Amino acid sequence: MSRTTTTSGTSHLVIETGVAGPETISIVERKGLGHPDTLADHLAERLSRVYSQYTSQHFGAVLHHNFDKLALLGGSSEVRYGAGKMTSPVRVQVNGRAAASCGGERIPVTDLVEAAVRDFFAERLPEVAGHLDIAFNITTNSSPGAVLTGDTTPERTRWFNPRSVDDLRERTVRLANDTSLGTGWAPENPFESFVRTLVDHLSGPSTFTLAHPWCGTDVKLMGHWDGHHADVVLCVPQKSRHVDGRATYLRNTDTVLAECRRLAELLLPEATAAFRLNARDVPDKDELYLTYTGSSIESGDEGVVGRGNRVNGLITPLRPMNLEGASGKNPVYHVGKLYNLAAVRLAQRLHEETGGHAEVHLVSTTGQRLDRPWRILVRLSSDDVQTDKVQALVTEALDGFPALTDELVHDGIALS
Repeated sequence: MSRTTTTSGTSHLVIETGVAGPETISIVERKGLGHPDTLADHLAERLSRVYSQYTSQHFGAVLHHNFDKLALLGGSSEVRYGAGKMTSPVRVQVNGRAAASCGGERIPVTDLVEAAVRDFFAERLPEVAGHLDIAFNITTNSSPGAVLTGDTTPERTRWFNPRSVDDLRERTVRLANDTSLGTGWAPENPFESFVRTLVDHLSGPSTFTLAHPWCGTDVKLMGHWDGHHADVVLCVPQKSRHVDGRATYLRNTDTVLAECRRLAELLLPEATAAFRLNARDVPDKDELYLTYTGSSIESGDEGVVGRGNRVNGLITPLRPMNLEGASGKNPVYHVGKLYNLAAVRLAQRLHEETGGHAEVHLVSTTGQRLDRPWRILVRLSSDDVQTDKVQALVTEALDGFPALTDELVHDGIALS
């Protein structure tokens, strides 16, 4: 292994080459579109995007906000073969901060949030859309640091109450809002790609779910892979109004297992694969993963931002990863969002350039320039690496934050 170190301003870049690749054994988890944690992530990101678009259109800038502490508290339901109903609402705790005005012009934050929440559930879980209890815990409190020394109002107190967009310091220079870490790696191994595809196939719009409307979206998969054999445990709910009895439910589980095996033969052709489905079922007692909505959010389960899939769509404890909840963070200067996305994309570029495994770690220092991380660590399995080309790719990624912000305002994180 060799190491190259360079320092530029406040940034310290280390490039390690010839490092060991990832472990042969993989443990991979992925949560589907209807999982409560996925719902929380996607809803928080929707709120950030809606707010960002509104303030950009009305004021020419993304105003300060964060919705990354959003939580969903499960309701209750009554489930019968062939029927079902909600019996208490899902509680949506919109926790965070958002500027409520700019230059004296009011921003209808509550109206924007409520409309976005209701539209989101109408699209994702229509059975829940009419059974929501939304709590608005949104403040305009500034971060610590506003020390009163006289009659002058500290600049920091204007972050969430700007006199104009000129009060936004990021209009001059973008500074990191936190001391945090962004992590990325590439490429995925065949099993990681298989997990992504299978969960998407069972929980999102697909030929399978269109043909089988009983298939719910709260899919969760945990898998183990040793390079030759895949061992998978997964949960796939069924929607009660499409299931007229226990025998139908059991036939449907056989259909899911057959589809899992079909995809494994297609995507892991040289491997063997074993699947366990809905391991907690006790058919003789009619204790089954049968739901009214297709998601456990209907029956007491909770969802919290940051507990679901990482920004690359997977949960991989044997790979480098961190616990940042990227969804709902401000797309202009929140490093928990920007550094993770940039690290994932930079790792992919480095993999394409070198042909080997690549890891990227970006570490910020709060209050320092966003495009000058305190520490940058690049780890590559290839020995034959042109360090100047690696440095150029790193610089390109760091220079790309304004474009990344624009992308996030328009599209949000490509979460799934």
